[in-house]
Amino acid sequence: MKIEGTYTIAAPRELVYHTLRDPQALQECIPGCQELTLQADGRYLAKLQVGIAAVKGTFTGHVQITDEQPPSSYRLHVDGSGGPGFAQGEVMITLSDIEDGTRVDVAGEGQVGGMIAAVGQRVLMPATRSLMNQFFGRMQSKIEALARQ
Repeated sequence: MKIEGTYTIAAPRELVYHTLRDPQALQECIPGCQELTLQADGRYLAKLQVGIAAVKGTFTGHVQITDEQPPSSYRLHVDGSGGPGFAQGEVMITLSDIEDGTRVDVAGEGQVGGMIAAVGQRVLMPATRSLMNQFFGRMQSKIEALARQ
């Protein structure tokens, strides 16, 4: 499953990069995030309550950031599992300067299995896009408020 999106945030690229990497901001903005804890190995332990169509449940997994090129890009590796199945993926986050702020491009791939996969591609893709849009909408509000301070 392809994961793609482009978002515009009216703030300097350095602030956008820093906030997208801030654990507290991430926990506040990730839909259904109940916990996000940095571990000794540099990965984050995440606990999420997520629902896609009629399939709802709690997922526990890891998030790891690699290939960092501050303040331009980084790679995000995600894996998680729970009662409804599993999800794993990798996305590249790329930030670029635009006239009134920062453009954030997201591109990657993900896989799901179990009951989540049973809902089908027709439901899964819009649900994934909706969750991503919720995250970036919340993050945009947070970052733009910080930029106004």
